[in-house]
Amino acid sequence: MRRRSLLLAAVPAGLVTLAGCGDDESDTSKAGASPSPSASSVPPPKIVDGPLPAVTSGTKFGEKPAVAKGPGDPSKDLAVKTLIAGSGRAVAENDFIRANYLGQIWSTAKVFDNSYDRERPLVMQLAQGSIIDGWRYALAGKKTGSRVEIAVPPTWGYGKQGNARAGIKGTDTLVFVIDLIESFNSKSSVKGEPVPQSDAALPKVAVNTDGQVPKVTVPRSDPPKKLVSEYVLEGDGPELKADQTVLCQFQGLVWEGGKTFQRTYGSGRLSQFGLEQMQQAVKGLAQGLTGKKVGSRVLIVVPPELGYGDNPPSGGVIGKGSTLVFTVDILAAM
Repeated sequence: MRRRSLLLAAVPAGLVTLAGCGDDESDTSKAGASPSPSASSVPPPKIVDGPLPAVTSGTKFGEKPAVAKGPGDPSKDLAVKTLIAGSGRAVAENDFIRANYLGQIWSTAKVFDNSYDRERPLVMQLAQGSIIDGWRYALAGKKTGSRVEIAVPPTWGYGKQGNARAGIKGTDTLVFVIDLIESFNSKSSVKGEPVPQSDAALPKVAVNTDGQVPKVTVPRSDPPKKLVSEYVLEGDGPELKADQTVLCQFQGLVWEGGKTFQRTYGSGRLSQFGLEQMQQAVKGLAQGLTGKKVGSRVLIVVPPELGYGDNPPSGGVIGKGSTLVFTVDILAAM
């Protein structure tokens, strides 16, 4: 079984799911969030330059670092140092980031988690309750392409309870080296190359990349009987695997009448869901995304037997036997 990052809380509040969706174009169904170590009422930390342990090898961006034991006693404040200054977009509170990282305990240099060995960078929202507070405060304002080292006291880490699963005590200061690869917000779109849409029997999807809703024109003909998954904009990222979690913009429409039943575009939110979990909600959406490249916009037409069938969500525009149309901007995956 693939190991989850220790930084992750439960599914962050405000992320969109498709199970039980309704017909409000701007509202979204929210996944619940259980309390996490970072969900606290502690005041913001004072940010200081150090002390911080040395990175002894793997000093380039993207390389797995080795970090020395902490020098003496750690600061009671949040220590933050930019080791490599990037030139990309500045990260803001509530943005999603894609980052590689290594975390270890100050006093022992024991590594308790890292993404480099998994070869799957973390994709997570910098929001309270989603990730430890030390990351939220340390990374705000940092530019993508940067490598940042931080030392997080318990107050802005796992608190007095620590994290027994990771061997972290309630008195431990944590050291992280973080490579900020990308960031995303609710205005993000993919930037793939347009692919000709020559099949008159399929919906036509706009290719705008300004974060606005891409217009979908559904033909008045009968829908296809089988699952359709086609590139609208083709990216150059890795292909999605069936066990990955996707960060995306999306919209869902009913073929009959072309009415939207749910979307993230223009809602101030992004959607994040596991493809394995989506198999239980809208199987055709999960199947249509699997194998598609990150950075792409994809048109997916889901026949009833791979959608909601004869059991659609109540109170919405999806009826029994409805064919569903999705456009998905695949922003990132982990």
